Amino acid sequence: MWTPATRAQHNRDHLRYSSDLTDAEWALIEPVLPKAAATGRPRAWPMREIVNAVLFILRSGCPWRMLPDHFPPRSTVWDWFRRFRDERLFEGLGHRLVLADRERCSRPASPSAAVMDSQTARTCESGGPRGYDGAKRIVGRKRHALVDTDGRLLTVVVGAASVQDRDGAGPLARASRHRFPFVERIFADRGYQGERVRRTSPVPVEIVRPRPGQIGFAVQPRRWVVERTFAWLGRNRRLWKDAETTIASSTAFLHAAAANVLIRRIASAE
Repeated sequence: MWTPATRAQHNRDHLRYSSDLTDAEWALIEPVLPKAAATGRPRAWPMREIVNAVLFILRSGCPWRMLPDHFPPRSTVWDWFRRFRDERLFEGLGHRLVLADRERCSRPASPSAAVMDSQTARTCESGGPRGYDGAKRIVGRKRHALVDTDGRLLTVVVGAASVQDRDGAGPLARASRHRFPFVERIFADRGYQGERVRRTSPVPVEIVRPRPGQIGFAVQPRRWVVERTFAWLGRNRRLWKDAETTIASSTAFLHAAAANVLIRRIASAE
């Protein structure tokens, strides 16, 4: 709940841009970044400025060519982002932050339950894989997300919007097993019911159904947390639509946004 005390705690007016990292936030992300080589040409730009530039692109949604002059050249930032993407750095950072934030809340580091859902986003003229979601009547891509019961993003799989939820459940659950092998149950809505999900998912999927006699909308137990996660990610204008040419870049920005949520949360709590 926002109060004068919490607003002051999260105030970022002292920064050059509100997306810039504070010292406490930088201390959380610095250990996972590539170290400078002992030989060869020294780096021309501090790594902190590279990360700040990527977060500015993510938060503001501006094109790469419109990156402000305060940051390193866009070609330098893009090259580093491509390296982060290919090395899945943001995904690894997110995994570490999930474990750290759960322990901070006095919970087991690895979750035993998760919640699954999808979100369809329109694509732009940049091209790349896409499809038509007949239920939402949207041409674009679908983000299949798995979160823990507090809403921390565990895994996300991006694909064409034409992929149905029941078809995306299996790949999503299997993708989570490497980093989160102790998840014993996944909660989902009725879009994931059916034999196909039971056959392809390595984790039992429990369907959360509306209460008997329910009329109209009502928040379902355990189901609402994944919707809140999508709202957190939607604060970043880069994610309002899917402007990326490749699935890999879309996935990297989603993991970067989820990691940034936890970075700010952990840093403000210290």
